[in-house]
Amino acid sequence: MIRIGTSGWSYKDWIGSFYSSNIKPVDMLAAYAEKFRTVEIDSTFYRVPAKTTIEKWRKSTPNHFKFAAKFPKKITHESDLTGVEDILAKFLDTMSGLKEKLGPLLLQFPYSFKPDMGNNLYKFLKILPADFDFVVEIRNKKWLDDRFYDSLREAGICLALLDHPWMPKPEVATSRTLYVRFLGDRNLIPDDFSRERADRTRELEDWKKLINALEDNIDDFYGYFNNHYSGHSPATAMRFMGMMG
Repeated sequence: MIRIGTSGWSYKDWIGSFYSSNIKPVDMLAAYAEKFRTVEIDSTFYRVPAKTTIEKWRKSTPNHFKFAAKFPKKITHESDLTGVEDILAKFLDTMSGLKEKLGPLLLQFPYSFKPDMGNNLYKFLKILPADFDFVVEIRNKKWLDDRFYDSLREAGICLALLDHPWMPKPEVATSRTLYVRFLGDRNLIPDDFSRERADRTRELEDWKKLINALEDNIDDFYGYFNNHYSGHSPATAMRFMGMMG
């Protein structure tokens, strides 16, 4: 199953290009879901949403739609992965309200999260319940070795692959899910996301080859485009959808 979408959906800069010029913010998700089958929620990084918000998201999207969501930064950025059981339980309980529409949950770690935190990470992964689909993103390439890959495989957890200036693109799948984040370079794209500002065709062709090379090892592919990747993530995501068939 191939699911491609964007990181977030409520951008004012998309009005008049992706969204109609008279759209209301409350209607954006439903309009988004007419074009895409998945979205990555960015707001959960900052706070655990209310259960009423989760229910609105679920009701605004069709049956086949999937939500991915970032873990709260209180876990990934403001802790050493110990003493976080309460917020972990709250986050998982809240996100489970999406029911069949819940996709992968992303642990996005900062560059400062280095391999000397490995023991804490591996202990933390062992307390994650098996009935969720988890993804780990690291932004320090020193992690990328066989011990790290094997630890994720043992836990059945996906390694997020990144299109990011300082991260390599290893041809590795650590679970039956493949999760790719097209992040780009924030220094090259201005904060005006109304149109594409960079041609990423060559990079997308390379990603297509990598994904196809891993096809026998995966069941599901999720790909999410950030606005800073090309300037206007909906257009780039739809182009990649066409390339992937």
